Amino acid sequence: MEFHFVAYVVSVKWQKQVFSNVEIDTTQPPYVFKCQLYDLTGVPPERQKITVKGGLLKDDADWSTVGVKQGQKLMMMGTADEIVMAPEKGPVFVEDLPEEEQVIALGHGAGLFNLGNTCYMNSTVQCLHSVPELKSALLNYSPSGRSNELDQTSHMLTVATRDLFSELDKTVKPVAPTQFWMVLRKKYPQFGQLHNGIFMQQDAEECWTQLLYTLSQSLRSPGSSENRDTVKALFGIELVSRIHCQESGEESSESESVYSLKCHISQEVNHLHEGLKHGLKSELEKASPALGRSAIYLKESRISGLPRYLTIQFVRFFWKRESNQKAKILRKVDYPLELDVYDLCSDDLRKKLEAPRQILRDEEGKKLGLKTNEKSSGSKDNDVKMTDAEGTSSASGEPSATSQEGNESAKETHLTGVYDLVAVLTHKGRSADSGHYVAWVKQENGKWVQYDDNNPTPYRDEDIIKLSGGGDWHMAYICMYKARDVTM
Repeated sequence: MEFHFVAYVVSVKWQKQVFSNVEIDTTQPPYVFKCQLYDLTGVPPERQKITVKGGLLKDDADWSTVGVKQGQKLMMMGTADEIVMAPEKGPVFVEDLPEEEQVIALGHGAGLFNLGNTCYMNSTVQCLHSVPELKSALLNYSPSGRSNELDQTSHMLTVATRDLFSELDKTVKPVAPTQFWMVLRKKYPQFGQLHNGIFMQQDAEECWTQLLYTLSQSLRSPGSSENRDTVKALFGIELVSRIHCQESGEESSESESVYSLKCHISQEVNHLHEGLKHGLKSELEKASPALGRSAIYLKESRISGLPRYLTIQFVRFFWKRESNQKAKILRKVDYPLELDVYDLCSDDLRKKLEAPRQILRDEEGKKLGLKTNEKSSGSKDNDVKMTDAEGTSSASGEPSATSQEGNESAKETHLTGVYDLVAVLTHKGRSADSGHYVAWVKQENGKWVQYDDNNPTPYRDEDIIKLSGGGDWHMAYICMYKARDVTM
């Protein structure tokens, strides 16, 4: 996307200090400017009172109506989080630090240049780049350990992903993902489609799925009994399904592994949880041995194994024959920052989750000063606020890592069925093959950053849950949640 960029350089007086050469990017809301001043003064944006023409500068004001002029001196009032001591060696600006230290200081990595309708790819990369365990697995990937069954283009795409992730961690300057894009098109030619000599917009969910599939093949460890499939351990969801024909009375069961749950959207669906329940039920037509002809079967699925990262796709696009393109369902579907999938799990998995969930509730109860002797297993309404425990857990909910290695009373990490939102991939527009894709990623410091191609912008929790649809604004297409673990 192209923007008409207008920048003003102003000075800001706060208390006895004057900060010169502060740049205002008028393509961004004033809240971003306040975040810049927070870095300089330590005054949080919500405490800042900046006087401009017509009163105080609001977070969402339109710069064109504010009347800021080049070289203008602005006055700011507000109290810092702590007393700002005068530096002994003079101020050290972020841009003067080495690039790797700039990444730490800013709290987020770099953006990605749009190489021509590649926002679908950029947003996918930024979301997956936020998974530290995936980055670790890629760093450990080497050509010598490559499986003989892995084709050359899959190997090349894995190396390009590893190198791009590393580059994003080392700089705050926008990165051009040229090599990655070239290899992605070589591996999956559909992403190289041209229209009038211009690369076409593609579906971000297809890019996400294809990239994860490639990494699932390349990051396997055939010679190791543990972590045989890194991607499956991180993202794989195990489902057990009951398939029933009401007409003949036939019944069977099957199990499968998927990398995402589908949130089906209809007139009855207003919340993610409702859409997930719809997505776990489907009708299929197949041959009935009992009837000797085709019949309708109802397939009802339950989660039998949970991943470390739970990916959910909002099924917003459908093929419209009249226009011969993927049309979009704009309906608003709310989703939570904290998601509990306990009631979507199989009976066997629920039993495994009961003890870890009790510990999770007990820990929360202690924080609130409550007694912790209740033994109920909880439901989707019992969303709790716990930090992630270290270590990883297997998809079945069984422990796979110890927290006190070598100790007889070593504790292990267990899944609870409770997840925290860590990334959202949104789409703005009316068709999957047009419009604009953006990634919204929660950083390690707990702050949210919007990655709009090469332009990272800080946002707040309340902004993230507004991406639920209902209009032409950015709306959630893929949500990624991270599991809360407990040690026991």
